[in-house]
Amino acid sequence: MNVTLGVVLLVLLLAAASAAAVFRLSPDGSRGRAREIAVAGARATAQLAVVSSLIGWVVHHTAALFAFLLLMLGVAARTAGRRITPNDTWWWAAVPIATPVVPVVAVLTLTGLVPVRGIAMVPVTGILIGGALTATVLAGRRALDELHTRFGEFEAGLALGLLPHDARLEVSRPAASDALLPGLDQTRTVGLVTLPGAFVGMLLGGASPVQAGAVQLFVLIALMAVQAIATAVTVELVARGRLHRDGPPEPARPGSAPGRA
Repeated sequence: MNVTLGVVLLVLLLAAASAAAVFRLSPDGSRGRAREIAVAGARATAQLAVVSSLIGWVVHHTAALFAFLLLMLGVAARTAGRRITPNDTWWWAAVPIATPVVPVVAVLTLTGLVPVRGIAMVPVTGILIGGALTATVLAGRRALDELHTRFGEFEAGLALGLLPHDARLEVSRPAASDALLPGLDQTRTVGLVTLPGAFVGMLLGGASPVQAGAVQLFVLIALMAVQAIATAVTVELVARGRLHRDGPPEPARPGSAPGRA
């Protein structure tokens, strides 16, 4: 913790923002992503400063611990939902995040693998929520983008007699499955390409390489389970029309009211 660290972090943040600005790495070709990167860096600094000052107190108070975990879940749901859609269906993103994370954390605590102590619960739950957030965002965006691009195929499915749920599923599921690729690639290449944070953190904390490897394996397998379930639930929500964007109306079927794709 010194001036050098602050300078290096600032330079790296400026490099990231500059690359996004120069090459216009935004969906609309603007410099919007550069601004988002700068804001994200500033927010991370402020948030970690606050969390670092509070975490020492939170880990010793059970009620505060669970309140903090709920806060993490709520922030993740809003972040994912707003990335997927701008309308008021964003809150459905809480379902694919909570559905896998809550039971997995419950099983880990009930079996004693993760003690009900803040020093263990916060990082493990945070890793799982982060994985579910990533999978939900990728699956939701890919599924809804695909439905928008291939709306004609959705209509064709309806014309062939498919229910709206099944027609949406046929169009969106293949693309949404790409949400599993980051987790799969990270797991397949662990130890050969990357040494993830849990492994490095255990080593720096004085654990043996074998203990660090066991913890990292546990994290990776749990993450794959969480991300697979989050992706499946997200696709199902899109197929049922619970999570959608304002777009072309769904063609009316005999005896049914128009809906959304």
